[in-house]
Amino acid sequence: MHVVTLLKADMFDVEIDGKPASIAQALPDWNPHDRFGLVIDDALGGIGATHLLQVAITSFYDIKPSRRTELTVYPEIYAFHIGKGYGAHAPYDFWPARREVITSLDHREVLDAINDRGITRLAVPDRAPREVVHRPKEVDAALDRIASAFVYSPSGRVADPDLVISGNDKRTEYNPNSALRPRYTDSRPASVSTAAKPVKELDSSYQDWLRKREHDLTAEERAFVERRRQELRQDGLVTETYRRVGIREALMRLASAGLDRDTAAAG
Repeated sequence: MHVVTLLKADMFDVEIDGKPASIAQALPDWNPHDRFGLVIDDALGGIGATHLLQVAITSFYDIKPSRRTELTVYPEIYAFHIGKGYGAHAPYDFWPARREVITSLDHREVLDAINDRGITRLAVPDRAPREVVHRPKEVDAALDRIASAFVYSPSGRVADPDLVISGNDKRTEYNPNSALRPRYTDSRPASVSTAAKPVKELDSSYQDWLRKREHDLTAEERAFVERRRQELRQDGLVTETYRRVGIREALMRLASAGLDRDTAAAG
């Protein structure tokens, strides 16, 4: 749970509609019970939502400071891999492994999984909206509970953004680097939290999970994602863009996640 000490709110600069803003404005009315959900349908696609995820993590700890000091809790973040695994995102502290959920391509199962975890802030990949029918009451349950929704791109940049999040500290790239190059392939010793908290990198089950997910991606896919991230970096820092959307629109885009473009367009 290295993010407890790694990430701080002042490591990020936020713009909304072209004007300087705060994390609180990006995630309005954040409360101690908020849960962030990230839908993934591309090779290490969640890397494109790194900063949105990380400001959600800082909000999780800042809203209840005892989570940084007295308690031993991982952030309430959940990754939903659509159709298959797209590479372990556990280095961001999607841990224990149950917080990376692999669903089928069935949009009903995806929304069921999101509702089961009580997600209140949802990020979906930038896919075409698609009209579908979910199981009875599942859409209403999501509309009743989810407070914010965002569209992101696996590349880190969406068209026509209204939310921009930039890292101003090179430590904001630690997590994407760790996802690109998992710890078990690294000869460096695992870091130890300065808060004397248990560290997942020293847990054999964490190593086993990374190895289990190693073959989600080909070497070529991993190299492509690494090049793409590197191209965004200026002096080691990255700026990402997003669109804030209504919950209904997010669910419609969610329904196309994991599908090839022709299938999604055909409905």
